[in-house]
Amino acid sequence: METVVDSIYNHPAYYDLIFASDWVAEFKFLEAVFAKHVTKKTRRVLEPACGTGRLLFRMAKAGYDAAGLDLNAKAIDFCNKRLAKHGFKESAFVADMCDFQVKKKYDAAFNTINSFRHLATEKQTVAHFRAMAEAIRPGGIYALGFHLTPLEGTQTDEEHWSARRGNLVINTSMWPRDKDRKNRMERYNLRFDIYKPSGVTRIDDCLELRSYTYRQFANMLKKIPEWQVEEAYDFQYDIDEPVEIDSMTEDVVYILKRV
Repeated sequence: METVVDSIYNHPAYYDLIFASDWVAEFKFLEAVFAKHVTKKTRRVLEPACGTGRLLFRMAKAGYDAAGLDLNAKAIDFCNKRLAKHGFKESAFVADMCDFQVKKKYDAAFNTINSFRHLATEKQTVAHFRAMAEAIRPGGIYALGFHLTPLEGTQTDEEHWSARRGNLVINTSMWPRDKDRKNRMERYNLRFDIYKPSGVTRIDDCLELRSYTYRQFANMLKKIPEWQVEEAYDFQYDIDEPVEIDSMTEDVVYILKRV
């Protein structure tokens, strides 16, 4: 088996397959969020840290004016080529989600799978929310999904899943490497075993993520008065079942309203 140590973000075709399985549930949930929580109609949507655009592409197909940004140029190229292939404008662009600008404000934004936690410091996080506040109109929303660190109970630390497309199969594993509670940084090993007719390749990666308890996130959000928590849901994506955030909450999608 060939083993490569690299960021999975540098392999957009594999990344897209690995994280594509939940797109239907996420997409339906986001449309329900737009209908329930956005003041007036949702026409323009933005995805910070869009990666390969697995959701962005579906938003464009559904008729939204959809755009996204990401630091990884390979992911953005993959995203734009897919948009162009299906007749949509190449609306994804390379940018830092802490420091970007848009020409026209959006009605809604979404970031659903922990990408927000790549922001390693409070300064970066506050800068991100301020940039988002400049990008979203008053009455619009930002759907932000990530894992909180529960203060009670057992944290879900290890995950395994598989994805298949034709003769391509990818088995994925994620498990903790180390956790620095004082500095609120967690590192996770991420492994992709890729099976093709030509052989097997393994990609080993390491994710560095900032941790948040529900109190830490609430305290951070107080620094950005342009945003208020409108509602919260879990990863069941049931628009009719909002959740109360407490010391045991782990999976959460905050619906932040631009005031």
